[in-house]
Amino acid sequence: MVTQFHVGDHVRWNSEAGHLEGVIVKKHTHDVDCKGYTHHCSPDDPQYEIKSDRTGHIAMHKGRALTKL
Repeated sequence: MVTQFHVGDHVRWNSEAGHLEGVIVKKHTHDVDCKGYTHHCSPDDPQYEIKSDRTGHIAMHKGRALTKL
């Protein structure tokens, strides 16, 4: 089972720029469009909107790509 995270959790993920850290600002449980791409998610496999600590940009990732800090 995939780990569930909550709004406000501080997490880390790997990107093409290396490991980044940020705070979850929203949890999506239904498909959502972001930056021209449809992110597929469900209540059992949500996607998380994360604000990067370093850049302030918003990223979207599933829980399996995140590590809680």
